[in-house]
Amino acid sequence: MLKPLGGRVLVKPSAGEQKSSGGIILPDSAQKRPQEGKVIAVGEGKLSDTGELIPVPVKVGDIVVYPEYGGTEVKIDDVEYLLIDSDSVLAVRIPEDKPKAEKKPAKKK
Repeated sequence: MLKPLGGRVLVKPSAGEQKSSGGIILPDSAQKRPQEGKVIAVGEGKLSDTGELIPVPVKVGDIVVYPEYGGTEVKIDDVEYLLIDSDSVLAVRIPEDKPKAEKKPAKKK
């Protein structure tokens, strides 16, 4: 595997859309590049001007959104990855499938 250096993040892009909203199968040339992927590895962080280590704000397993043409493409064992600077990560997707715990009102005595 690859260990990113500094404030970089190794991302495995999600599969692109292969069908249009109308159900038409799109050729590779018409498919939009994915802008979302799973974090595979993160660097230790980058140094600030004062020499402090600023940790990377994402962790392994996070699903992140990045610019369409951001990062450097890397191919390892026939699998394509992107090396992205942590500053280029636009957002982290928060899973919605976890039900939120509801607070129950206290019982009166």
